[in-house]
Amino acid sequence: MKRDVLGNWSMKSATTSNSSENANAAAIGGADRPTNVVYFDGVCGLCNRFVDFVLSRDRRGSIRFAPLQGETAKFRPNGEAANISTVVWSDASGHEFLRSAAAVRVLWQLGGVWWLIGWLLWLIPLPLRDLGYRVIAVNRYRLFGKKETCRLPTPAERARFLP
Repeated sequence: MKRDVLGNWSMKSATTSNSSENANAAAIGGADRPTNVVYFDGVCGLCNRFVDFVLSRDRRGSIRFAPLQGETAKFRPNGEAANISTVVWSDASGHEFLRSAAAVRVLWQLGGVWWLIGWLLWLIPLPLRDLGYRVIAVNRYRLFGKKETCRLPTPAERARFLP
């Protein structure tokens, strides 16, 4: 994990030499990985509301979703699968962004007024943005609830969700 030129934490794709992991990653499908993907905590009430928010505003259908508890998250480009304490944005170039940087990039991708709101959030220094993010993340289950199972997409949403 490293900081990019703008100060955001990002993770560049790591190659693995383990052939069974590569075979499993290939089973996910190469067409699924290069798209813009939001990895989210599938049992978190706040995270599911965030997914609903994005689904209703992403008119181009350019954002895909994968629960951090799912199969796709096991083969994320950076190789980490167990961290479900944060939202992750994986862009088409293979970079991953965490916490507030991920949320800002989702807003940028939505366009319109959300693009502007994302830029206004971007003006807040990263340590302060991430502090606010972490305070909410630590209390998310208590404030917004925790579900027993991951969110199931509707038939209309199914193409936007990765396993």
